[in-house]
Amino acid sequence: MPETQEPVIVLAGSVHSSYLTLQALIRHRMRVAGVLGLAAAQSANVSGYTRMDALAREAGIPYAEFADLNAPAIVEQVRRWVPDAFFIVGLSQMVKKELLSIPRLGCVGFHPTCLPEGRGRAPVAWMAFEGRSGASTFFKMTERADAGPILVQEPFPVTDADYSADVERKLEAALTIALDRWLPKLKRGEWQAVPQDESKATYYGKRSPEDGAIRWERPAVEIQALVRAASHPYPGAFTFFEGRKLIVWRAAVEKDLPFRGVMGRIVHNDKSKGPLVQTGEGLLWLTEVELVNTADGEFPKLRIGSRLGCAPEAEPYALPGRVQALEARIAELEKSFPRKKT
Repeated sequence: MPETQEPVIVLAGSVHSSYLTLQALIRHRMRVAGVLGLAAAQSANVSGYTRMDALAREAGIPYAEFADLNAPAIVEQVRRWVPDAFFIVGLSQMVKKELLSIPRLGCVGFHPTCLPEGRGRAPVAWMAFEGRSGASTFFKMTERADAGPILVQEPFPVTDADYSADVERKLEAALTIALDRWLPKLKRGEWQAVPQDESKATYYGKRSPEDGAIRWERPAVEIQALVRAASHPYPGAFTFFEGRKLIVWRAAVEKDLPFRGVMGRIVHNDKSKGPLVQTGEGLLWLTEVELVNTADGEFPKLRIGSRLGCAPEAEPYALPGRVQALEARIAELEKSFPRKKT
């Protein structure tokens, strides 16, 4: 049943989508009682961390920082603001029952998929990996993640050419459209939440930086999908070159050139496209790479025949040479620093 009172709102968040939500609340002259921002000290593992303090204070809105949204002091602060709706946008922390029970209408969550499809973790990376379209979705939060009834949903397209940064730009544009559609209704006191169809629910699992490791025995199209998913703002898909980590930020599948080589070896080089690598099925251009931990900007050249990745099976062949080099170095040191006779 529609409400008649213009609601009091509190917002908590930590990323750019949180910032865009605050902008929309201000733009629509909503009654925002307070803003909670994740403390910078807690932001190490937050991709796209964004502060909202300056925007909040410019609009005359009280601002406070938190490390744990469920901490007693934060819960008490939310109670003092007496919100009708508590927006929690761009925050990976689970919201406990005590906090969920405070706002009169409920807590409003955000998820960038076509809920009930794609509940769970790392949705942006998964959508880039799959080339699956999404939707900027605001919903009433429950104790089950991403399972509450939907308040507004704005679809956006994702293709198999989109990287994670492209997906983020699209979801943010759709987020603004969704809020511009819904906030005027909320301001009038309307609150209509449509239950999700549980029979259509699907789930995404957690992704970690180590999941970006490239396995060259996989098909080129699959490796390129991994590169798209792990690219900015995430840590990047990676392999190894001469013992150092090589991040692949962008890549392109080659469909026409008649090259064939050993998996993980560079078979061709192009000044504009970069090195061409043989995969388990097809060829892949590495169009943007970064070698980690280079000294003075030194970047060993990726040459035709260079092998990328780790090859444990080759270690026994390299070991004798390394032992000989080590013994030679020890002999040199013994000449320079002869041992004292006892």
